[in-house]
Amino acid sequence: MRRTVFNEDHEAFRETLRAFIEAEVVPVYDEWFAAGQAPRDFYYKLGELGIFGINVPEEFGGAGLDSHKFEAVLYEETARAGVQFGGSGVHVLLALPYIKMLATDEQKKRYLPKFVTGEEMWAIAMTEPGTGSDLAGMKTTAKLSEDGTHYVVNGAKTFITGGVHADKVIVCARTSAPTAEDRRFGISLFAVDTKSEGYSVGRKLDKLGLKTSDTAELAFVDVKVPVEDLLGEENKGFYYLGHNLASERWGIAFGAYAQAKAAVRFAKSYVQDRVVFGKPVAHFQNTKFELAACQAEVDAAEAVADRATEALDAGELTPAEAASAKLFCTEVAHRVIDRCLQLHGGYGYMNEYPIARLYADNRVNRIYGGTSEIMKSIIAKDMGL
Repeated sequence: MRRTVFNEDHEAFRETLRAFIEAEVVPVYDEWFAAGQAPRDFYYKLGELGIFGINVPEEFGGAGLDSHKFEAVLYEETARAGVQFGGSGVHVLLALPYIKMLATDEQKKRYLPKFVTGEEMWAIAMTEPGTGSDLAGMKTTAKLSEDGTHYVVNGAKTFITGGVHADKVIVCARTSAPTAEDRRFGISLFAVDTKSEGYSVGRKLDKLGLKTSDTAELAFVDVKVPVEDLLGEENKGFYYLGHNLASERWGIAFGAYAQAKAAVRFAKSYVQDRVVFGKPVAHFQNTKFELAACQAEVDAAEAVADRATEALDAGELTPAEAASAKLFCTEVAHRVIDRCLQLHGGYGYMNEYPIARLYADNRVNRIYGGTSEIMKSIIAKDMGL
């Protein structure tokens, strides 16, 4: 079936991005992998390329577009090359929607120009040790000072993608106690400067996959946050978090589909070159059947991912639809990547091969942004069950 989600502008962007990846990322990616993070100056290059400003209004230095399709191209091209852009994904996919939705004009003037250039990298700190997906159970607090000029933040966060290099972090903290009727009440969002006294980065976490993405523990000890850096209204943070979950889950869904598509590409190339028992692995019927089955699953995931992209751009992607897309695409990617690794034999277990890294990178897709079990609960509730 002919694909219709992208137009000429998206394909031109794809060509530029592919050339950039081949020139600036592929030659040094092994170094990033060994170091466990992309270098900070790489984000300036992404800023120069315009990656960070696509959906930022022109008055703040961006392109002024209102579409996720360029992000979709980025997911496809990084997966195709078997690379990641460090922890920069959270900068655009997670942090930017909150800035656009909640920031005042004054805040946007302060935040967005440096956001676009990569001079200030953003992360978002939701998860805490022991809470996992239960965001309503967070313990980090933000108390308003007696003179009303600032909040004092105390607490800890973990699994914070981009946490090592971040210059600004959107921190979720309790400004009021939960009520008996609503334990989600009382959470607020703050734009915290990582140079603030009392703010510290703990361990850079050693993950199974996504090795070039800096993921860290954060600690807040009497961190003063000016009232001018409260995002939105007090105590409405949980509502804001829920509002943007659809776009976050779309990103995970589309990224997973792109990884599955890349896995088939890697496996096809490998089995055509690898010779066993005197002939290429691709000549065996089992190989053909396995790859054909994988391709069929990728085709279905592509259709789901594209449909979700169109709905998101139209402002019509519901939480249940986003959950369904995430559940389907991540489960497909899990199956496809596993089967494609199997076709590599022992070499598929070696990190020098993209399929091995892809296998590890993909595993978290069924966990973060809400586990597959949470997605099923959301879908079931939408079904009236």
